[in-house]
Amino acid sequence: MDKRECPGCAMEVDADAEACPVCGYEFPRQPLSVQIAAWVMIVLLILWMVL
Repeated sequence: MDKRECPGCAMEVDADAEACPVCGYEFPRQPLSVQIAAWVMIVLLILWMVL
């Protein structure tokens, strides 16, 4: 399983955890619309570079 470091306490936690079980730090979530917009911009940039 993937792990990531908690910025609050530097402990390794599961990558899909919403909060750190040690210190309670809540990992920020990006709204789905922001993720979709980012991917669209990446695809458009790649297409612009290729053409």
